Amino acid sequence: MADETPVFNIQRMYLKDLSLEQPNSPQILLEQGQPQVDINLQMGADSVADGVYEITVTATVTAKVKDRTLFLVEAKQAGIFEIRNVPQDQLQGIVSIVCPQMVYPYLRAIVSDVCTRAGFPPILLTEVNFQAMFEAQQQQAAAAANGGSRIITGAN
Repeated sequence: MADETPVFNIQRMYLKDLSLEQPNSPQILLEQGQPQVDINLQMGADSVADGVYEITVTATVTAKVKDRTLFLVEAKQAGIFEIRNVPQDQLQGIVSIVCPQMVYPYLRAIVSDVCTRAGFPPILLTEVNFQAMFEAQQQQAAAAANGGSRIITGAN
């Protein structure tokens, strides 16, 4: 008889991708003005093997001064998780809430460090409520399935 005990293990945390661009340096560094900072977060989940998942959280941070890019940082932090013997209705929550919550602090540290090393004040990513994000996605999916308003997003 096979062991049906639920399993949740972190196999590895790693930086999957990192990019820093300063397209208007050094001239823009001499300009005065408070930069406008835009932060975009995306999550991804892929099955790597039976019961093994790669969860990614990507932050794209764009800082502009007077509509000119000061810097652009894109960082993708990943984690490999072993998740076995979990009921299917709970698996999606673990992959969409628990795992990103574990990956996100690493991403926050990387973004802050890269900004500092690039010569800028650190960008501190705010805390994210992955539970609320997941519930909103579930509500959107339910509304679309029930013939409600259709929501189209760029991230799938």
